[in-house]
Amino acid sequence: MHHPHPPRVYAGAQELHDEVRTFLDERFPGAVLSSQVDYDFPAFVLQKARTVEVLAALKSDASMGYGFLTTLCGLHFPDHTGAEFGLMYQLHNLPANKRIRIKTFMAAGDIEMPTVTTLWPTANWMERETFDFYGFRFTGHPDLRRILNMDEMTYHPLRKEYALEDAGRHDKEDKYFGR
Repeated sequence: MHHPHPPRVYAGAQELHDEVRTFLDERFPGAVLSSQVDYDFPAFVLQKARTVEVLAALKSDASMGYGFLTTLCGLHFPDHTGAEFGLMYQLHNLPANKRIRIKTFMAAGDIEMPTVTTLWPTANWMERETFDFYGFRFTGHPDLRRILNMDEMTYHPLRKEYALEDAGRHDKEDKYFGR
Protein backbone atom coordinates (compact mmCIF):
# COMPACT_ATOMS: atom_id res chain seq x y z
CA MET A 1 0.00 0.00 0.00
CA HIS A 2 1.36 3.39 -0.98
CA HIS A 3 1.55 5.82 1.91
CA PRO A 4 0.84 9.38 0.71
CA HIS A 5 3.35 10.91 3.10
CA PRO A 6 6.18 8.54 3.98
CA PRO A 7 8.22 9.47 7.08
CA ARG A 8 10.90 12.02 6.34
CA VAL A 9 14.34 10.50 6.33
CA TYR A 10 17.06 12.90 7.36
CA ALA A 11 19.97 12.32 5.02
CA GLY A 12 22.58 12.17 7.75
CA ALA A 13 20.64 10.82 10.69
CA GLN A 14 22.67 7.64 11.18
CA GLU A 15 25.98 9.48 10.83
CA LEU A 16 24.80 12.13 13.30
CA HIS A 17 23.70 9.40 15.70
CA ASP A 18 27.12 7.77 15.50
CA GLU A 19 28.92 11.10 16.00
CA VAL A 20 26.90 12.00 19.11
CA ARG A 21 27.03 8.44 20.47
CA THR A 22 30.83 8.43 20.20
CA PHE A 23 31.00 11.79 21.98
CA LEU A 24 28.72 10.58 24.79
CA ASP A 25 30.45 7.23 25.24
CA GLU A 26 33.86 8.91 25.43
CA ARG A 27 32.82 11.78 27.73
CA PHE A 28 30.22 9.94 29.84
CA PRO A 29 30.99 6.20 29.88
CA GLY A 30 27.90 4.16 30.73
CA ALA A 31 25.52 7.13 30.71
CA VAL A 32 23.79 6.05 27.48
CA LEU A 33 21.41 3.16 28.12
CA SER A 34 20.31 2.87 24.49
CA SER A 35 20.21 4.83 21.27
CA GLN A 36 18.68 4.64 17.83
CA VAL A 37 17.44 6.74 14.95
CA ASP A 38 13.71 7.42 15.31
CA TYR A 39 12.53 8.47 11.85
CA ASP A 40 14.79 11.47 11.25
CA PHE A 41 16.03 11.99 14.81
CA PRO A 42 18.93 10.36 16.62
CA ALA A 43 17.52 9.54 20.06
CA PHE A 44 19.52 8.70 23.18
CA VAL A 45 18.16 7.23 26.42
CA LEU A 46 20.29 8.26 29.38
CA GLN A 47 20.68 7.31 33.01
CA LYS A 48 18.50 9.74 34.95
CA ALA A 49 21.31 10.80 37.28
CA ARG A 50 23.58 11.78 34.37
CA THR A 51 21.05 13.55 32.15
CA VAL A 52 21.60 17.16 33.19
CA GLU A 53 25.41 16.96 32.99
CA VAL A 54 25.11 15.39 29.53
CA LEU A 55 22.71 18.12 28.41
CA ALA A 56 25.16 20.76 29.66
CA ALA A 57 28.01 19.18 27.67
CA LEU A 58 25.91 18.88 24.51
CA LYS A 59 25.21 22.60 24.79
CA SER A 60 28.64 23.88 25.78
CA ASP A 61 31.05 21.62 23.88
CA ALA A 62 32.09 23.31 20.63
CA SER A 63 32.05 20.01 18.73
CA MET A 64 28.38 19.47 19.65
CA GLY A 65 26.85 22.97 19.81
CA TYR A 66 23.29 22.06 20.81
CA GLY A 67 22.53 25.55 22.06
CA PHE A 68 18.77 25.56 21.49
CA LEU A 69 16.25 23.60 23.55
CA THR A 70 13.37 23.06 21.14
CA THR A 71 11.18 20.89 23.35
CA LEU A 72 11.01 19.53 26.86
CA CYS A 73 8.03 17.32 27.62
CA GLY A 74 6.80 14.55 29.85
CA LEU A 75 6.09 10.95 28.89
CA HIS A 76 3.91 8.41 30.68
CA PHE A 77 3.99 4.67 30.04
CA PRO A 78 1.99 3.12 32.92
CA ASP A 79 2.80 -0.45 31.82
CA HIS A 80 6.60 0.07 31.99
CA THR A 81 7.12 -1.01 35.60
CA GLY A 82 9.94 0.92 37.20
CA ALA A 83 10.15 3.37 34.28
CA GLU A 84 6.59 4.64 34.06
CA PHE A 85 7.54 8.28 33.54
CA GLY A 86 10.02 9.92 31.22
CA LEU A 87 11.30 13.27 30.05
CA MET A 88 12.25 14.11 26.50
CA TYR A 89 14.56 16.97 25.59
CA GLN A 90 14.83 17.89 21.93
CA LEU A 91 18.00 19.84 21.12
CA HIS A 92 18.96 21.77 18.00
CA ASN A 93 22.36 22.89 16.79
CA LEU A 94 21.06 25.84 14.78
CA PRO A 95 24.20 26.75 12.76
CA ALA A 96 24.63 23.15 11.54
CA ASN A 97 20.88 22.39 11.52
CA LYS A 98 21.35 19.17 13.52
CA ARG A 99 18.67 17.89 15.89
CA ILE A 100 18.71 15.15 18.52
CA ARG A 101 16.46 13.79 21.26
CA ILE A 102 17.54 12.95 24.76
CA LYS A 103 15.23 10.82 26.91
CA THR A 104 15.38 9.58 30.46
CA PHE A 105 12.96 7.36 32.36
CA MET A 106 12.08 6.99 36.02
CA ALA A 107 9.81 5.14 38.42
CA ALA A 108 6.41 6.59 39.29
CA GLY A 109 7.54 7.34 42.85
CA ASP A 110 10.63 9.26 41.73
CA ILE A 111 9.56 11.89 39.18
CA GLU A 112 11.97 14.57 40.30
CA MET A 113 14.63 16.05 38.05
CA PRO A 114 17.01 19.00 38.38
CA THR A 115 15.89 22.05 36.42
CA VAL A 116 17.63 22.95 33.18
CA THR A 117 16.58 26.61 33.45
CA THR A 118 20.21 27.39 34.30
CA LEU A 119 21.19 26.03 30.85
CA TRP A 120 18.18 27.31 28.91
CA PRO A 121 16.04 30.03 30.53
CA THR A 122 13.26 29.08 28.09
CA ALA A 123 12.95 25.75 29.93
CA ASN A 124 11.09 27.70 32.62
CA TRP A 125 7.70 27.47 30.93
CA MET A 126 8.38 24.02 29.48
CA GLU A 127 9.13 22.64 32.95
CA ARG A 128 6.08 24.39 34.38
CA GLU A 129 3.89 22.83 31.69
CA THR A 130 5.43 19.39 32.33
CA PHE A 131 4.80 19.81 36.06
CA ASP A 132 1.25 20.98 35.39
CA PHE A 133 0.27 18.10 33.12
CA TYR A 134 2.35 15.21 34.54
CA GLY A 135 3.46 16.19 38.06
CA PHE A 136 7.22 16.20 37.50
CA ARG A 137 9.14 18.16 40.14
CA PHE A 138 12.07 20.17 38.79
CA THR A 139 14.39 20.86 41.71
CA GLY A 140 15.93 24.32 41.62
CA HIS A 141 13.22 25.70 39.32
CA PRO A 142 12.69 29.42 40.08
CA ASP A 143 8.86 29.32 40.02
CA LEU A 144 7.43 25.80 39.70
CA ARG A 145 3.65 26.20 39.62
CA ARG A 146 0.82 25.42 37.23
CA ILE A 147 0.94 27.35 33.98
CA LEU A 148 -2.20 26.30 32.04
CA ASN A 149 -4.52 24.52 34.45
CA MET A 150 -6.25 25.94 37.50
CA ASP A 151 -4.27 26.01 40.74
CA GLU A 152 -7.12 24.16 42.44
CA MET A 153 -6.59 21.02 40.35
CA THR A 154 -5.45 18.10 42.47
CA TYR A 155 -4.38 15.90 39.55
CA HIS A 156 -2.21 16.01 36.45
CA PRO A 157 -4.44 15.52 33.38
CA LEU A 158 -2.00 14.04 30.84
CA ARG A 159 -1.23 11.02 32.97
CA LYS A 160 -2.71 7.94 31.37
CA GLU A 161 -4.65 7.00 34.48
CA TYR A 162 -7.88 8.73 33.53
CA ALA A 163 -10.65 7.41 31.31
CA LEU A 164 -10.77 8.96 27.85
CA GLU A 165 -14.57 8.92 27.82
CA ASP A 166 -17.24 9.63 30.40
CA ALA A 167 -18.57 6.17 31.30
CA GLY A 168 -22.03 7.64 31.91
CA ARG A 169 -22.48 8.82 28.33
CA HIS A 170 -24.60 6.67 26.05
CA ASP A 171 -24.39 8.76 22.88
CA LYS A 172 -20.89 7.51 22.17
CA GLU A 173 -21.59 3.79 22.10
CA ASP A 174 -19.73 1.90 19.40
CA LYS A 175 -22.97 0.83 17.69
CA TYR A 176 -23.58 4.43 16.67
CA PHE A 177 -20.25 4.56 14.84
CA GLY A 178 -20.45 1.30 12.92
CA ARG A 179 -18.06 -0.51 15.24
